[in-house]
Amino acid sequence: MSRIGRQPIKIPSGVQVTINDKQVIVKGPKGQLQLELHRNVNVKQDGEVLTVTVKNPDLKEQKALWGLSQRLITNLITGVTDGFSRQLEVNGVGYRAEVKGNKLVLAVGYSFPKEYEIPDGVEVKVEKNLITLSGIDKQLVGQVAAEVRKIRKPEPYKGKGIKYVEEVIKRKAGKTAAKGE
Repeated sequence: MSRIGRQPIKIPSGVQVTINDKQVIVKGPKGQLQLELHRNVNVKQDGEVLTVTVKNPDLKEQKALWGLSQRLITNLITGVTDGFSRQLEVNGVGYRAEVKGNKLVLAVGYSFPKEYEIPDGVEVKVEKNLITLSGIDKQLVGQVAAEVRKIRKPEPYKGKGIKYVEEVIKRKAGKTAAKGE
């Protein structure tokens, strides 16, 4: 049996969950999200509790879908109540970021500033060298953070680039001059 999949999902007050055939729609104070379920996954609602089941819990593929579906529905509920956020740090001399309209403009060592168009559903704030991305869709926030980081990945010698705040960059020693020849 799936350990994560069998856990019941508690619906907090202020959140409305609608189950239509193979679609779960979650409405909350921050917005609305929906999820298409796999054909082997079922969701039942008992008052303020959701339970996720699969057709055959002995099959390995369906066990994986069971836990995945439970976690995705939990993320929908968390997203519409609290939201998700990721923080990126810009390191380097002269490196900076700013928001202009619906674009994130990054000056990160290229001959011209790089512009990243911010998709709907993601809010971007820049304070000094910190970029904060927030939204209700965990997948979208994570994808945008990965794409922004990809513009200038942190390098291991001086640590310049864009990195996640919690990320640790393994530093390497650079070249050293030959001594006493």
